[in-house]
Amino acid sequence: MNFLELAWYKKSRWLILLWLVSVVFQLLARLRRRQQERNRRPPSRQIAVVIIGNIAVGGTGKTPLLATLANQLRANGLTPGIISRGYGGKSASYPLLVATNCKVAECGDEALLLVEKTGCPLVIDPDRVAALDHLLAKSDVDVVLSDDGLQHYRLARQLEVCVIDGQRLFGNGMCLPAGPLREPISRLKQVDFVVVNGADSAPLDNLSGAIPMRLEPKFLINLVTGEKRPFGGAPFNIGNTLQAVSAIGNPQRFYDLLEKLPYPMQPFSFPDHHLFTDEDFQSRGIDEHQPVVMTEKDAVKCRSFARNNYWYLSTELVLPAEFLNDFVSKIKVLAKDSSS
Repeated sequence: MNFLELAWYKKSRWLILLWLVSVVFQLLARLRRRQQERNRRPPSRQIAVVIIGNIAVGGTGKTPLLATLANQLRANGLTPGIISRGYGGKSASYPLLVATNCKVAECGDEALLLVEKTGCPLVIDPDRVAALDHLLAKSDVDVVLSDDGLQHYRLARQLEVCVIDGQRLFGNGMCLPAGPLREPISRLKQVDFVVVNGADSAPLDNLSGAIPMRLEPKFLINLVTGEKRPFGGAPFNIGNTLQAVSAIGNPQRFYDLLEKLPYPMQPFSFPDHHLFTDEDFQSRGIDEHQPVVMTEKDAVKCRSFARNNYWYLSTELVLPAEFLNDFVSKIKVLAKDSSS
């Protein structure tokens, strides 16, 4: 976390000095929302659009949730497509239909990981409306999942899922720049599902009826050989030090998982979506004789220079069956209405 993020989640009192700026931000955000909603135009054909987003800056677990929901829809006979901003990447031109051989520098880590884990057609564009049009022109899909975009109000949507970090929650509850929120907490009353990633440390009325979600560590997978070791027990020699490398929005959640292993841990944190190079590892003094463990999202950026001691943590997303059934049922109705 940077200095400002630490202040948000520690609820530092001096942030009250930014309160007036926060009020102005909220007013501008409301005006922007109204303007974008007025400028909405329908997509090239009728389609059900689902937003998987959040109201706070930083990582909340949207990507694994979206991948799980996309795979659940496919398992139930639907054909989902995905649109994304493509954070962390910069393409020479947009829109870009992402393939498994796409370079991370072009499409971003999340987009590439989603294509690999779901097999769904995925288009990136800073303009999500343009991404949607391109997806519909290039792919025969019956539902579209938007990776983030809750505040991209030019994009018409039929269903909204908001993901909340159950550990950090809403920080001090204030909007930018005095707090971490893009929109006030009251926005949760307007979405269809609120999903809480991890146990919340201070239950709030705003989270009543929320869907619990958790990531369970399953395997450590070697980037070079593909060797897979169960997460439990002692996957490495006793006496090793885990070198935990992360470039995600909330690295502490990742570090907490690794602390379940019987090894001392040395964290190496980088900015969210950081595009890794071999020099990053050498300049930080990472020991090539000790295991390096990273998230699956970070692993897609390290394959080209990975060494035999590089591993990534494979996790499984756990959601209530009732929610998955309800979600699929709603999407089937929306998809049927769109096609009629």
